Amino acid sequence: MAELQKIKNEVEELKKEYFCRSRQAEENRQRENQAATRIQSWVRACKVHAYLSHLHKKAIIIQKIWRGFTARARFRQMVKAAYFIMKMNFYEEMAVRIQRRWRGFFVRKYVHNFYARKSYLKGLSRKNELVRMELDELQELQKRERDCLERVKEQTAKVYQAHRLHHLLSTEQCPGVFNSPFRPAPHEMELLLRQVKYQAPTRLSRGVRACPAGMPAPTAPSFHGTLPPPWIETTGTYCSSRPILPPIAIKKQQVLFREPGEVWEQRVHCPDLTLRLRTSYTHLEEAQNQLRQRDSKGIPTGTLGTGSMLHHLSQSRNSSTQPANSKSFR
Repeated sequence: MAELQKIKNEVEELKKEYFCRSRQAEENRQRENQAATRIQSWVRACKVHAYLSHLHKKAIIIQKIWRGFTARARFRQMVKAAYFIMKMNFYEEMAVRIQRRWRGFFVRKYVHNFYARKSYLKGLSRKNELVRMELDELQELQKRERDCLERVKEQTAKVYQAHRLHHLLSTEQCPGVFNSPFRPAPHEMELLLRQVKYQAPTRLSRGVRACPAGMPAPTAPSFHGTLPPPWIETTGTYCSSRPILPPIAIKKQQVLFREPGEVWEQRVHCPDLTLRLRTSYTHLEEAQNQLRQRDSKGIPTGTLGTGSMLHHLSQSRNSSTQPANSKSFR
């Protein structure tokens, strides 16, 4: 019994040991399986990474080669286009030069003869010099004539003034204004007064009065021993020599028209600003009261309607404003 009990205990211990060792073996197997799976995954990842890096490198090489090819092709196209444009510009410039030379030759030979034009310009320059010389001579001659005319005008004006101031001539008893005793020699006007003779001038016309002071008019009376003014023949800008016309006869106006003064007074007459205030402010109420009184006296209402009332109001207003209006129109 003791041995049997001992065997049973050993069997129980053996079972427990078997279970412990089997559980430990299972745990070791699972641990080894996980380690193997991790190693396999790492190895596969390394292989995939290596393959992807290889593919990436090959793709970069392919892209580099393709991009270089396309860039070289584009550059060749750009070079061809630039060369074509440069060549066309050169050809165009050469064509412009040829056209310019040909057109210049054609114009010089057939349109405008260069030598004929050169000779014409030389002759024109000589003619211009001659014309300038003649114009200078003419200008000098006109200047001398103007100076001479001015001197003649001054002398004539002095003679005319001497005729007008002949009463200022000095006498033996009384020296004149221009012969002052304090002067060493008599004045120029005094000598001129001694040379001219006194002659009373006639009455001047309107055209003569319009001339400037001190200058004789073309129609002024000529004194004895004096020449006519020289500017009458040359210029006529000093005085007007037109004949004086008689006044225009004014015809009498017809009876149909009113006097101009009356028309002008009517035109500029200030209107009366109180025309609208001739009637009282209670004019409408007074008319209504009159209508009521007529109705109360027995006048039928049908005979005096709205139209008759408006007519009455208009007549009363016209009668009140008629005197003022007639005064303004007069």
